[in-house]
Amino acid sequence: MTAPDHHHDHGHAGAGERRLLWAFVLTSLTLVVEAVGGWLSGSLALLADAGHMFVDAFALLLAFLGAYLARRPADDRRSFGYARLEVLVGYTNALFQFALVAWIVVEAIGRFARPEPILSGTMLAIALAGLLVNLFVLRVLGGHDHDDLNAAGARLHVLGDLLGSLGAVAAALLIRWRGWLWADPAFSILVSLLILNSAWRLLKRSGHILLEGTPEDVDTAQVAVAAKEGEGVVDVHHVHVWQLAGGRRLATLHARLADEADAHTALSQVQNILREKFQISHATVQIEQRDCAHEDCGAQAHDDDHAHDAAHAH
Repeated sequence: MTAPDHHHDHGHAGAGERRLLWAFVLTSLTLVVEAVGGWLSGSLALLADAGHMFVDAFALLLAFLGAYLARRPADDRRSFGYARLEVLVGYTNALFQFALVAWIVVEAIGRFARPEPILSGTMLAIALAGLLVNLFVLRVLGGHDHDDLNAAGARLHVLGDLLGSLGAVAAALLIRWRGWLWADPAFSILVSLLILNSAWRLLKRSGHILLEGTPEDVDTAQVAVAAKEGEGVVDVHHVHVWQLAGGRRLATLHARLADEADAHTALSQVQNILREKFQISHATVQIEQRDCAHEDCGAQAHDDDHAHDAAHAH
């Protein structure tokens, strides 16, 4: 038997999407100003921060598209809809970020060897403007639902932008007051580390989803144990849990029932358990009245029992 697809309440989706779209627009405008200002002032720190804001603006766009596309209905060719497009683009974005970091580091090393003149006043004014915009964007995103992982991730990106802007302001002040031209490439490398950190996390997360890996906070052995709490469920095996996109979990499993058990009741209870304990929104449950005939069932059932026993041994 297959669990019906569950439709969620999207009453607050419109407001959340508008906040993400506003954050994307403001961040994009700021990165253009910082890029132009970095070019005119000769500041690599501003250019690096603009690059950081570019990848984070892209992440905000992904968050918006993810929220929007997730509400599009599935069709015959895309039975799960368009949600995974967010993951595909995120993976590509992460690879681009690595290339950007390499460029910033190479350029910064060259600047250490051959310092270039910098218009510190222009640099300071634009860095301060970027700092103020990032604070405003945080305020725009600050009212999101804490259960909304999409918006929470976007807020982390904006926090990274805020740190980058603070670094650019600090570099501008050091150059203006102390004449330390090395501060510009030094803070550029610092910003590149922020980019590298976000790039690695995005690459790791999107790659794990594309490989249909189990969500980090889900243990399939515990899923099997919890599902056995359903009325009449004797055994649960062949459990698979994965993500369609960030925050949207799916599962398949086999549930063997007692002879007198009601299949509809057991199915409903297993679905509710998976939804409440593991936030699995869509489950395909194969109901069995006798031993599983699937060739992999025996091996996995043994592995699940072993994992369950190990869990209780501690």
